[in-house]
Amino acid sequence: MKMKVMELTKKKMAKTNAIRQLEQKKVAFQVLTYESEGVIDGVSVAKKIGHPANHVFKTLVTTAGPGKMFVFIIPVEAELDLKAAAKVAGEKKVDMLPLKDLLATTGYVRGGCSPIGMKKLFPTFIDESAEQLDYIIVSGGKIGLQIQLDPKELAEMVCAKFAPVTKFNT
Repeated sequence: MKMKVMELTKKKMAKTNAIRQLEQKKVAFQVLTYESEGVIDGVSVAKKIGHPANHVFKTLVTTAGPGKMFVFIIPVEAELDLKAAAKVAGEKKVDMLPLKDLLATTGYVRGGCSPIGMKKLFPTFIDESAEQLDYIIVSGGKIGLQIQLDPKELAEMVCAKFAPVTKFNT
């Protein structure tokens, strides 16, 4: 899949850690932007960028205790199944990382948390639904910035495993 990298300098947009790392590793990606006044939900982001919601993924950070962090990349329409997440992470239980700890732990804010370019590379799992898609879209490291890329390249870049970790709200 060939994609062009948007010239960020034309829009005078600062590069995020995620974009710098993608460029360093020469991973094909496309930058998508949207107007936002603060944090909005992932389904709204999908509409704003004109892509199906099943291609747009959110990045969630969990903890199994001090120093035990895990990252889960799941479709925006889905909910993280904490029992399944704990199982694939090899833990008895995982909880969502408290929002107050997100920036200090990852270097990113809620709504702009990218799986790429975190302060530390945590064990990462991508919902198995992504494996069947030719592309997925994840946060680019700040609100209003998304990155479209091949899910297998994302998995390779962040050393992630594909696993069944979601439940869909019905």
